[in-house]
Amino acid sequence: MNWIGDSPWLAWLGVALVLGAIEAATVDFVFIMLAAGALASAVAAAMGAGFALQIVVGVVVAVVLLFVVRPYLKRKFNENYAADTIGARGLVGRTAYVLQTVTSTEGRVKLGGETWSARVAEAADRFSPGEQVRVVSIQGATAFVDGVSGQQASDKTGE
Repeated sequence: MNWIGDSPWLAWLGVALVLGAIEAATVDFVFIMLAAGALASAVAAAMGAGFALQIVVGVVVAVVLLFVVRPYLKRKFNENYAADTIGARGLVGRTAYVLQTVTSTEGRVKLGGETWSARVAEAADRFSPGEQVRVVSIQGATAFVDGVSGQQASDKTGE
């Protein structure tokens, strides 16, 4: 164990690696912040700082990262999953193609590669097969659709 006294930065590097491995298992952005603190301590040790200063540097870096960077990362990480892009809600706003005439009482559209029951969102509208429509809402297994202005193409097509 004499190597710890000769090269304390290696011990800090080992602690950072262990904390990084724990973070890989938990993915909660806590242990990665602690690992960054350990890396900061390793840098301080490599620069010749005493053990007390190494501890202070590591703790300060870890605390700052935990309270400043971690909330931002958690928000960004969860933002991607919280978006309404999964399930039926993810289909709202997408473009669909009419397969069977859509009226206020019946119709079929191709939406997201599947055939859906469809109704018009406004009773005065009627869409013929081959027309492109936009999904306004989903209620149960029925898509409520409206016309696509100018038949513009969308990056979220119903194909």
